[in-house]
Amino acid sequence: MESGSILFAFGLTLFAGLSTGIGSVLALLAKRTNTRFLSVSMGFSAGVMIYVSFAEIMTKARAALTSQWGNAPGAWGTVAAFFAGMALIALIDRCIPAAENPHEAHTVEEMSLSPAEHAEKHHGQDISKLKRTGIFTALAIAIHNFPEGLATFTAAIAEPNLGMAVAAAIAIHNIPEGIAVSIPIFYSTGSRKKAFVYSFLSGLSEPAGALAGYVMLMPFFSQAVFGLLFASVAGIMVFISFDELLPSAEEYGEHHLCLYGLIAGMIVMALSLLLFV
Repeated sequence: MESGSILFAFGLTLFAGLSTGIGSVLALLAKRTNTRFLSVSMGFSAGVMIYVSFAEIMTKARAALTSQWGNAPGAWGTVAAFFAGMALIALIDRCIPAAENPHEAHTVEEMSLSPAEHAEKHHGQDISKLKRTGIFTALAIAIHNFPEGLATFTAAIAEPNLGMAVAAAIAIHNIPEGIAVSIPIFYSTGSRKKAFVYSFLSGLSEPAGALAGYVMLMPFFSQAVFGLLFASVAGIMVFISFDELLPSAEEYGEHHLCLYGLIAGMIVMALSLLLFV
């Protein structure tokens, strides 16, 4: 692989990861949450990731594996790697305590609550526990983002246009995660700076995931490794879409807004793939 393509892939991964900082800025500066926009945009992100996983990534993974192993073994290997990717992200999700799992939708209006109101809203937590909640939420998001960074990097290495689409989709879904980190940190410390820093740092795990994948896999890289990795990436992205993006989109807005965003994401992804054939 050329150094230019590797740097481009790392750049996309960094962009996707650090969009948690955008969510933090929205939480700290905005006066109200545009829940309709968030619902549509998260549905859109899910649409992009689901469509590209099945229409493009799985296809490329199967082609790579069948070219190395033959038709039947390659097909079985693709399916196994796909569900292995799902199992990996599900295991990560399962290992994170429920209280710190960043699946609950948050809004910037929470920043206007009093500390007591905020504590009451979030399971009766007192202020002394809010910082712990914020830090663990940041860690949970960082752990979640690690395989996402590998997914973005792998997609960008395989095909730059595909990498840009995946990076944009993951960046959109990282924005609400930035809000989720910032709110408890702000209430526990009273510092907007600390709230932003923790949120920003949680996104750095995505380029870290890309770097770890590069260091571990590149010495052994082959068509077979590429196929297995790519199919696993598809599984990771489909799981994230169904487990995080679509439920959060439903929480932020109406059911149909989420669905319209999902369909729009699929259409845009399909057209972009056709234009670059």
